[in-house]
Amino acid sequence: MSSESVVTHVVAALAVVIAASHALGAASRRLGQPAVIGQLFAGIALGPSLLGLLPGEVRESLFPKQIQPILTSLAQVALVFFLFAVGYELDLRLLRQQTAVTAVSVSGFVLPMLMGAAIVLAFPGGFAAVNEGRPVDATFILYMAVALSITAVPVLASIIKDQGLSGSRPGTIAMASAGVIDALSWPVLAVVLVGGAHGSARAWIARAALLVVYVLVMLFAVRPLLACWMRRPGTSPGRQVPVAVTVALASAWATNALGLHVIFGALLAGVVMPRLPDGSPDTRLLRPLQEVGGLLLPMFFAISGMAVVLGGLHASDLLILVVICAAAVVSKVAAGSLSARGAHQPWRDSLLIGVLLNTRGLTELIVLNVGLQAGIIGPRLYALLVVMALLTTAATGPLIRLLRRSADAPPPAALPAEARPGPGPVPEGRSGADPGPAPVSTAGAETAPSP
Repeated sequence: MSSESVVTHVVAALAVVIAASHALGAASRRLGQPAVIGQLFAGIALGPSLLGLLPGEVRESLFPKQIQPILTSLAQVALVFFLFAVGYELDLRLLRQQTAVTAVSVSGFVLPMLMGAAIVLAFPGGFAAVNEGRPVDATFILYMAVALSITAVPVLASIIKDQGLSGSRPGTIAMASAGVIDALSWPVLAVVLVGGAHGSARAWIARAALLVVYVLVMLFAVRPLLACWMRRPGTSPGRQVPVAVTVALASAWATNALGLHVIFGALLAGVVMPRLPDGSPDTRLLRPLQEVGGLLLPMFFAISGMAVVLGGLHASDLLILVVICAAAVVSKVAAGSLSARGAHQPWRDSLLIGVLLNTRGLTELIVLNVGLQAGIIGPRLYALLVVMALLTTAATGPLIRLLRRSADAPPPAALPAEARPGPGPVPEGRSGADPGPAPVSTAGAETAPSP
């Protein structure tokens, strides 16, 4: 295929992916679901599970193998910008502002991890079969633990806004806890990848040491240099954005060269990026990166969906799917509800917090893609985990409405303004074709009137 033909196919593929993502994302929102549900279904529809079944090699004509690396690269760039924004907004000071946040964060992270490890130990043969003979070792067990611990902050922000919970006590606690849970999950996932790398023990130790050195350099050398540069007179946001993009891409390249995924470098770059004097992220720097990342994110959904081969699943895989879904739902809802109740929250608010923490989606898809690319999980288990992410995310809205109807009570009380953590927009993970709702603070603070 000539270079001109490759460009033509890439442009056509982008048009198809963005149009399908917008259409199904809008349809998903009309059904009361987050746009990410429809966008992922668009990727599945464009993959071998649907489009690949049409006669005449329609899928091969739209997405020939020669352009797959280009589409994957675009998806990775979208993730770099998205995770940079997540790291830039990360604020662990939330733990000091709400006692309930600490309790919910710790339990919402630890209990699902324990449940993820427990189901693998309870059904080792089933997981070995569905993972197509890959070893059920410590790396795999720890990966499954992380996969069940995730709560998707961007999708959760959208659900909280849509359900009218912005600024309420359960919405605020759930958002802050979800941010902390994901912050705890990324380092564990990095350990999984380092531990799962092939090679001798000496090579593993060397890579782990290089990673530690790199993190220290970013925190204690790159961050002060960035702070000095950004404090210079005349350094406008227009000049800061290219520097932020360069740092994000360079850091992503560095962690990828160390055998990790680009997302870790992007996240770390966001963490070391200096903030405003009050500790909040600079929206003039953040918003352009959110918009560019959101414009490219449909490619990530498309690549994620195309990797789902539903026709390759076996009837026996249904039992493992039921086990995974049950463990994911029970562990998250129980952890969030019981810990919130233990922190003296009302039972109704506690149940809402548990249900909200069960939201997965975009962040879960990132973790699943990392596991698939690293060879920790195979296509069949990947498909089951994607289905789990879709089901748990799609169930959040209906469960919230069910709790409200059964309680027959007024909406949850809002936190006092002085008790709410500071503001800061969240990257919604939206495509440029589907702007979705207004951004919501990582701490749950309301940034736009509730519908």
